[in-house]
Formats: sequence, structure tokens, C-alpha cells
Amino acid sequence: MSKKKSNYKKKGNIIKDLTRKILQLLNKEGNSLNYKQIAAKLDVTDANGRNQIIQKLEELKGQQKVDEVERGKFKVVPKDKYYIGVLDATTNGNAYFICDELEHDIYIPSRNLNRALDKDTVKIYLYNRRNSKKEEGDVVEIIKRAKTEFVGVLQLNKNFGFLVADDIKMYADLFIPKNKLKGAEDGVKVLAKMTDWPGNSKNPFGEVLEILGMPGDHETEIHSILLEYGLPYKFPENVEAEAGKLSFEITDEEIAKRRDMRKDLTFTIDPKDAKDFDDALSFEVLENGNYEIGIHIADVSHYVQENTILEKEAYHRATSVYLVDRVVPMLPEVLSNGVCSLRPNEEKLTFSAVFEMNEKGHVLNEWFGRTITYSDKRFAYEEAQEIIENNAVTSSAVEKSALNCEVSSDISITGESYTVAPEIVTAILKLNKLAKIMRKKRLQQGAITFDRVEVKFNLNEKAEPIGVFFKESKDANKLIEEFMLLANRKVAEFVGTKKGVPSKNTFIYRIHDEPDEDKLMSLQTIVSKFGYKNKIDLKNKKTTSSSLNQLLQDVHGKGEANLIETLTVRSMSKAVYTTDNIGHYGLAFDYYSHFTSPIRRYPDVMTHRLLQHYLEGGKSPKAEAYEEKCKHASEQEYMASKAERDSIKYMQVKYMEDHKDQEFEGVISGVTEWGIYVEIIENKCEGMVRVREIKDDYYLYDEKQYALVGQSTKNLYQLGDHVLIKVKHTDLERKHLDFTLLDKIEK
Repeated sequence: MSKKKSNYKKKGNIIKDLTRKILQLLNKEGNSLNYKQIAAKLDVTDANGRNQIIQKLEELKGQQKVDEVERGKFKVVPKDKYYIGVLDATTNGNAYFICDELEHDIYIPSRNLNRALDKDTVKIYLYNRRNSKKEEGDVVEIIKRAKTEFVGVLQLNKNFGFLVADDIKMYADLFIPKNKLKGAEDGVKVLAKMTDWPGNSKNPFGEVLEILGMPGDHETEIHSILLEYGLPYKFPENVEAEAGKLSFEITDEEIAKRRDMRKDLTFTIDPKDAKDFDDALSFEVLENGNYEIGIHIADVSHYVQENTILEKEAYHRATSVYLVDRVVPMLPEVLSNGVCSLRPNEEKLTFSAVFEMNEKGHVLNEWFGRTITYSDKRFAYEEAQEIIENNAVTSSAVEKSALNCEVSSDISITGESYTVAPEIVTAILKLNKLAKIMRKKRLQQGAITFDRVEVKFNLNEKAEPIGVFFKESKDANKLIEEFMLLANRKVAEFVGTKKGVPSKNTFIYRIHDEPDEDKLMSLQTIVSKFGYKNKIDLKNKKTTSSSLNQLLQDVHGKGEANLIETLTVRSMSKAVYTTDNIGHYGLAFDYYSHFTSPIRRYPDVMTHRLLQHYLEGGKSPKAEAYEEKCKHASEQEYMASKAERDSIKYMQVKYMEDHKDQEFEGVISGVTEWGIYVEIIENKCEGMVRVREIKDDYYLYDEKQYALVGQSTKNLYQLGDHVLIKVKHTDLERKHLDFTLLDKIEK
């Protein structure tokens, strides 16, 4: 990486949490500092980084968080021990207080919560515990509730009821008066709203909003998962009605505004059960021997106009949610699966990124704009993969007669074999070759690749799991991935740079900060238990990425692979949306956006609108409103990912209900003072063996060894050990498995 790029990345890494770093530093130092001293102590050496510090100091001065005590010298304004931040509750009723201005999270005992709940924004009073230097907090004001709606089971008495929330961090049951029950009966699952929490009441007051059904019922539990995270499972009637009024006719007037690419060879490659086709690829060999490759994306912003009911609903949802047995779309079905979906043999309005590329995978020319396209063929990943594998030897062949164009009945999504047009086979093979070149280059530049095995379920007609299988990313998946990455990167570069330097244009970036070194060192300690010693090289960004890739490659296919891959993902920073670009560490891109999935992601819709605005010569809008939307989209994405994980856990528990008599080999995936977590190797289902259930000794938790240690025998049950287990108990509502430990397996 060039010195210029290196400095830019360094600047980005600091800027992301610059406020916290400056305030922590000034708190720690106690005396006043100027921007040069702050820059030196934060290891910021470039002019851009120092300018950011100057700007941030002015912002903090305006917010009265720092004082300019002398010209150019700043000191933290004393806060009289009061701070504003967010609560992170634990399952035992206590919490931690997180605040940018404090170096460490502050412990809040349950007696000091004063009715504050998990993720609430609160003001606390900070004090030292009696006869101790340890700090604690006392909640003095709840500034903003994180949530007021809760899913749970209703326990009914004669004249009132209590909602026992599914959320284990909700420590108080909701008291619901008889006239607020909406006819709900004892033992049903409901969605209830917290309406008040009087000062003289131990419990908050609430009212039933919706009756979901009986606990354990499939639809009840799936809807509960969504509502627990504030994700709607159906569209309001006015939104559906608005979608139904849209005109889907493509007029000659609209076609005249666009680049007509209907005659270009175009196809889609998607999961076999997909209905919303966001993207299509076109391929043409140019006269000079280069290739014109189009990445065509559904033009959602044409149909979902700003300040409409459809727009407000799309923004509110911000993302489609992919549960095990269904997709909860961001847009009504008439749009997501109909007019916007790039279905075969249909003309569609699209937004395209078109590139001229040579044999080496270099982009020589680029074009962005609105188009009209026509997809000639729809492939499932499995079908495209068979084409690639059947032509592994002849992939460089020019002669069409040398190609194998057959898709077998075993692979075909129709169940019948068929022949693909030779020009499409040629296009797929050439695109695959270019994708491999681009992927190799990304990895050489420091990208990290997570080729994780996905847990999938075979479901019967009642959406019950009857089998588990694993889905791996193959060449066809990676082909699509690389060209989507190319479009996303090039769109961001087009808007984000001007003559090779950063522009001031407001844009929607997808950023990913560098991982925390402490987390990587903890990861190294853990993977060493599996025999992967000295694997992570923290010398610099490139050696870190390279060594992580090697680790992931070494564990691939092993029993501990899922555990180590999960721990590696957790050591990474979280990717988010923002208008403040710092690059994408995991992909090794200085500029990256989301452009390719507007049917299922709201940030992509914003990206399309801004790109079109700049293509038309528009001036940069103010970033503040977009930053707020980015924050909302990031939060919704996080909630959707939690719901998706919960749906997988729910299906795993449901699947294991029918396998209680079976013995399984598993890997110890977690160790706590109350027991060990075990992940079954053959299906990735995770459950707990409680320490009190291990009868051969009295076991104590040893944090340093990540182990339970027998007091008398010194037996170890350590992270990574292989054990034999049996299912003891399944709890669908809590999405929890209890295992019985049968034996330790020596490897």
C-alpha cells in the first residue's frame, strides 16, 4: 500500500471514534493540551488527521464539553460527575453504562437502575464505592427509552394480568389492568406496550397491543422473534394499497431517457428459491478484444419516490429480514417480487454500472446511469456452478463446439435437463475467470475472506425442520460476489473522489474499521488451545489480514471450524453505514458503498438517488440528514441480523426435539462458571451442559484456561475439547437446548 493510502487509512481509523479518544485523553491528562500535543499522543501524523482534530475540538467547544482555557489550548469541562450514555443490561439484573467521555464502562448495580432498561439512554451520577477506588453509577434520569413494546406470555389473574417478557434482560413484568387485556386469555403470547411506570410501583404498567397465539406454535414464535426486535411481519393496508396503484407500464418517454441495453446478452444468477432478483449481468466482446460487462440493478428509486407512503415504510423497515422459513421484505411483494425483480424474458428499468475490462481484469472505462434491460435467462447458483465445473478444462476454449452446455435434471430447478445457449456458457466462463483474478488481487491487497459454511434446513409443508444441511460458497457465488463488489466500489470511488483526491460530496458509504488489537490477541490465545499457535501476525495491516486468512483456511472443514470462524468474526469491527468515509478494512477498499440490492436494503436506494443527483450535475446536499438515515439503517440491519440468528436457533431447537434419544459428538464452544456450551459437529446446534449436572467431581471455572476444572480429580473440560452428549431438554420459547454430558473424547 502506498504511503498516501496508508496515511488515509490511519486517519480513518482514528476519526471513527475521535470524540471519545480526545475526551478520554483530556480526562486522563488533567491539564490543557493544544491540537499538536493531542495529535502526537493519539499517533496522528498526517495533515488531514490533524485538521480533523482541530475541527473536532471546535465542535466539542461548541457543545461545551471542552474549554479553550488559553488560545489554542483545551481542557475538559468538569461535569460534576454526571454523564449521559447508554445502558447495557446483563441477564442477572445489573448493567453497564457506556459513554464516549469515559475510558471504561461503568458498573450499575440493579439497586441503582431506577427503572432504566437495556439500551436506554440515561443520565448517571458517578461515584466511588465505599472504601474502594472502583467507580459505580446511579441512574438519575431516563432520557430516552430504547423500546417500549415487549413480547411475552400473559399470566392472568381475576382482575389483571402480568406480561412475562421473552427478553431475558427485561427484569420487571408488565402489570396489565383488566380493561387493557384486549380479550387475551391466560397463557397466550402477546405484544404489549409499556405505558407508564409510576414511582410507587414495583412494576411498569402496560396494555396488550396484539394477541400472537399459543407459545410453541410455529407462527406465534416466528412473529414473536420479529416483534421482539421491532420488525413488522406484515404491511399496513395503506402501504399495500399505495403499491397497488403504481403504474408498471414502461413508456416510450421513459425509455428515451435511458440507455437501451435490451439487446445485450443478460442473465441473472441467484439462490434457487429466490423471487426478488436485484441484479443481472450483461456480457459483450468488443471489437478491440476487451469485454463490456454490465452490472444491472433494479431501479427501485424510480418506483419508490421520496415523501410517499411507500418511501416512509421502506425507510422504517430499512432492510428485508431473512428468516429460516420466510423472507419479510422491505417492499411490498408487488414491487419486490414483481415489477422491480429482474425476471427472465421481461423488460425492466435498471440502474447500471458498465465497465470495459481486459483479460487481466483491469477496468479501462466505466459508465453509470439509468438503463432499460432484458434478462435472457435465469440461473440458480447450482446451475451456473455445474456449467463452470463441466467446462473446467475447456474454459479458455474459443470454439463453441468444445463447450458442455448441458444442465442435468438433478441440478435443474425445473427438474428437467436442458441446453444453455453457447454464448451464455462462454459469458459465464469468462466472467468466472475475471472474478478469480479480481478476488486474488483483493486478497493480495489485504482483504479477509470468510468462506463460512451456512446452516440450512430442509422443511416440510408445515415449515418444520426435517433435516440439516450446510451450504458453501462456490465459484458461481463468488463470481456474482466479485462483480457486485466491483460495482459497489466503483460507484463509491466515482462520487467520493475528484481527480484522485477525496471529494466533499455527501454519499452513503459502507465502512469497516480495523479490528481491535486486544480482541485479536484474545483470539490468538483461544485458537492456541486448538493447536494453532502463533497464527496471528499483528506486525501491520497486511500481515494481520494474511495470517487471519491462513488461519481460516487451516480450520476449514475441521470440527472446530464454525467456532473459530465465529470468534474471528467477533474480533472484527462491525460494518456500518455513514457519510464519513474511512474505507472498508475487511474488503481492503478505500471507497465502498452499497449499490447492488435496493429491493432489500434502503441504503442502496439512497445511493441510487445521490448517484443520479450527481450525474445530473447536482450540488452536494448537507450530510446531517443522510447521516441520521445511515444510523437508522445500521440499527435496523443489526436488529434484522439478531432476528435471523434467533430464527436459526429456534429451528435448531425444534429439530433437536425429535433427536432426544440420539448421541452426538460435539466441540466445547464456550465455558462459563455455570456450565459448558457444546456445538454438535454434524448439525452446528449448540446447547449447554450445566456444571451441576457433571457428577464425577465438583468443578470450578478457570478463566485463564477457558476450562472447568475438577477440584479433586483435576479433570479439565476445556474450550475445544470433543465430548459426547445427548439432548436432555428443549425449550422452544427460550430457544435453548440442555445437554447431558456422556463422555469426553480424547483426540
